[in-house]
Amino acid sequence: MTCSVVLTAVTERERRIALLLGRAPDRLRRAVAWLRVPSRRHWRLLSGGLLILGGFLFILPFLGLWMLPLGLLLLSEDIAVLRRSVDRGLVYIEQNHPGWMGLPNQK
Repeated sequence: MTCSVVLTAVTERERRIALLLGRAPDRLRRAVAWLRVPSRRHWRLLSGGLLILGGFLFILPFLGLWMLPLGLLLLSEDIAVLRRSVDRGLVYIEQNHPGWMGLPNQK
């Protein structure tokens, strides 16, 4: 894989993540941006794991399924297998549900 292909893939991933986070509340967006800094790996792993656990407790009032994809997104920053799956999911969302990313529907 050449450097330009890797760079393009990284920028496309960042663009898709930025589109999704652009739809999130400001406080959540700032928290995720803070966690995505490379030096905060331990906080990111802890937060991602807790968000996934909270996502499974969606029957409780504050916790919900929204926590599950956010936790997966945070963990995908550090786990390569998860990163590929999340990237495929982001491509699927962009192609089939562009409104979720704030894009106009193309159908």
